[in-house]
Amino acid sequence: MNGISILNRPFAGVATDATTDAMHQPWTGHDTQVLVVAAIGIAIVVLLIVWVKMHAFLALSIGALFVGIASGIALDKVTTSYENGVGGVLGYVGVLIALGAMLGKLLADSGGADKIVDTLLHGRPATLPWKMALIAGIIGIPMFFEIGLVLLIPVVMLAVHRSKGPAMRLGIPALAGLSVLHGFIPPHPGPLAAIGILHANVGVTLAFGLLIAIPTVIIAGPLFGRLAARMVPIGAAGAGLAVTVGAGANARPDSSQGPGAKAASSRGDAPAGKAQDPQATRSPSFAWTLVTLLSPLVLMLIKAGADIWMDKNAALRPLLDFIGDPVFALLVAVLLAMVTFGTRVGFSASTLTKKIGESLLPIVGVMLIVGAGGGFKQVLVDGGTGTAIAKIAVAASLSALVLGWIIAVLIRLATGSATVATVTAAGIIAPLATGLSPAQLALVVLAIGAGSLFFSHVNDAGFWLVKEYFGMTVGQTIKTWSVMETIISVVGFAFVLLLSVFV
Repeated sequence: MNGISILNRPFAGVATDATTDAMHQPWTGHDTQVLVVAAIGIAIVVLLIVWVKMHAFLALSIGALFVGIASGIALDKVTTSYENGVGGVLGYVGVLIALGAMLGKLLADSGGADKIVDTLLHGRPATLPWKMALIAGIIGIPMFFEIGLVLLIPVVMLAVHRSKGPAMRLGIPALAGLSVLHGFIPPHPGPLAAIGILHANVGVTLAFGLLIAIPTVIIAGPLFGRLAARMVPIGAAGAGLAVTVGAGANARPDSSQGPGAKAASSRGDAPAGKAQDPQATRSPSFAWTLVTLLSPLVLMLIKAGADIWMDKNAALRPLLDFIGDPVFALLVAVLLAMVTFGTRVGFSASTLTKKIGESLLPIVGVMLIVGAGGGFKQVLVDGGTGTAIAKIAVAASLSALVLGWIIAVLIRLATGSATVATVTAAGIIAPLATGLSPAQLALVVLAIGAGSLFFSHVNDAGFWLVKEYFGMTVGQTIKTWSVMETIISVVGFAFVLLLSVFV
């Protein structure tokens, strides 16, 4: 890989010249020790999450403290290492997660999500799988996977119920669109955390991520959906059908409620009608909905173009760097949404303030898990695990791309969390990222993101959400959802490798 100097923004756990030198030192007993400790630490996290049913934040915190102590970090420095990791990740990602949640809340409650769905679902039935993937991709930009799933499943079930076709023909494209956005595209937490840890450029990562996401969604979505529909030929069923039919022909649960909306809707507690809040007197137009949702991407892509094609000393560079920063871009989108999804649909200022506050409640757990993942990552780095793995990679001539994908796959299989896999793998790979160009750093982020989606199974909450919503057995869920996730991981990584040839 060709490389230039690494980006300059400080971030906890990023490799220094000392760690680069350590990568080329002889193997020691401490290297063996930290690798064994890391494996035990990951096993502790898995056991606590899967068997003890402990919250991931607590499990990651316990695992991190164990790794720090057993790796030989001084006792009075272990918690400091963990705290630095938590702060380093949340200091960069936390604001963006909050802004994304605000945008998603206003999108759903204003009726903007309904407008997108109603507009794109017109036309020939043969185009429905492709439109479903497109809808999922658009809605998945500002929303977390679970929230987007809650919004889309009733739409999928309504379309399946009316067409009398197999559920997987439309379900897989929708799931693929949401999952790919979650794993590859900022401002989702995993990619943003990896960008911060590796000092990658947000705009370049976004541009490459979109380039990879489109063919990956096509292959894992509409194309695989045909095969999945034959392997599991079920119709409309499960909690998704109960929500759709039970609440009315056009029923959709309030996406702001998150995964818990499924249970409430199944009990009949969810309000009938569309996702739009009853306080809204009108709906946003389709055009303004798209403008609002795509505005942060446009701003970040402008910055990405400047990073690639404009000289650093150009007079416009500071301005373009500022408007393309994710914090500014998402802030602009939220402020625009307060008009297009707020006052223009009839919400008062006090209602908007209340909704903004409500949007933050569901993401507290997500932010804590992301932060704890950063803390776990940091003790691995400070204890020497990253350096030991880097020595192996240097000896085996493995690139950061390949090693990043492999590590993310292993952690994903072990913990079931794409975000934990992304954050931890990025921290371990950080020493190998020294000296890579912005383009190569972006590809490392995407390789890790691809690995973090590999084969979702019983230790992943998303697995059970999909199973219950579609009314499938565990075996059917593995043959459809789990295989789809694996296709996304492998195909996405293949496109990353292909891009790496040209940059």
